[in-house]
Amino acid sequence: MVNVAVMGAGSWGTTLAKVFADAGNAVSLWARRAELADAINATHENADYLPGVTLPEAIVCTADPESALATAAIVVFAVPSQTMRENLTAWQPFLPADATLVSISKGIESGTHLRMTQIIAEITGANEERIAVLTGPNLAKEVAAEQPAATVIACTNLNRAKLVQAAIATGYMRPYTNTDVIGAEFGGACKNVIALACGMAAGLELGSNTQATLITRGLAEITRLGIELGADPRTFAGLAGMGDLVATCTSPLSRNRTFGAALSSGASVAEAKESTRGQVAEGVNSSQSIHQLAEEAGVDMPITAAVHAVCHEGAGVKDVIVALMGRSKKSE
Repeated sequence: MVNVAVMGAGSWGTTLAKVFADAGNAVSLWARRAELADAINATHENADYLPGVTLPEAIVCTADPESALATAAIVVFAVPSQTMRENLTAWQPFLPADATLVSISKGIESGTHLRMTQIIAEITGANEERIAVLTGPNLAKEVAAEQPAATVIACTNLNRAKLVQAAIATGYMRPYTNTDVIGAEFGGACKNVIALACGMAAGLELGSNTQATLITRGLAEITRLGIELGADPRTFAGLAGMGDLVATCTSPLSRNRTFGAALSSGASVAEAKESTRGQVAEGVNSSQSIHQLAEEAGVDMPITAAVHAVCHEGAGVKDVIVALMGRSKKSE
């Protein structure tokens, strides 16, 4: 048993707190709002983000970050990617000196184009061997319902990855380890962009051929970018790559897919946010960061470019589909 702090009480943060507690650990769950923390402690339910799911008594929720972090051996950062820097700056003075730091946020920071582990290292001063990524085909509601699932813990220090692996293994969650942090993070961030494209296609009532094409060619462009930036290509064939991509692109529980479907119906980006009920569709911001990163690296990512055009340049969904289909022919 280890002490775990989960910093963020959204749907996925709350779900992971449950998994760690079910695995036999003591869990502190930090919530931004004191009233939410009090409600979770009183009812053992996060009615705002995970209604109907009974949380273990081993979870203690607090709005005080110092209290949440005080004795943690594993710290899980469960906040949106674009607020990671701000939150880490506030939490840094309270982080235990040798805790394993785990990112579950799937995005690339706007402006800097940094991955989440790079931001964690920059703000906390922690060596990369202390910083891990948890990623994979993990839809919060399904995991919270204890449906069988698998996940990946990526860390350059395999022993740290194994520590998190042991702490999260349950009868319904099977964790694997990996040392390719770069590939794990790019797989998680880029798949959200492809899921937006699949949502747009679904909103237009396009069928399985279109979905399969977007997923397959989406994986190809994610892999190209990852390899160019130092990832192991094998990672993209596994849970952190293809696995996460398929789940996010095909499930109605996917916020990014839902957001994309709203856009294809003619909704603006602001209006589409209502379709995800206030929860963040990371792919919207990431489409800009990843598109810019790909241009800087000289990597061709046509689906990402199309999503970026819809989300940030006012392009129409049908127009970008025509443009994608009209690209010059080439060998696969």
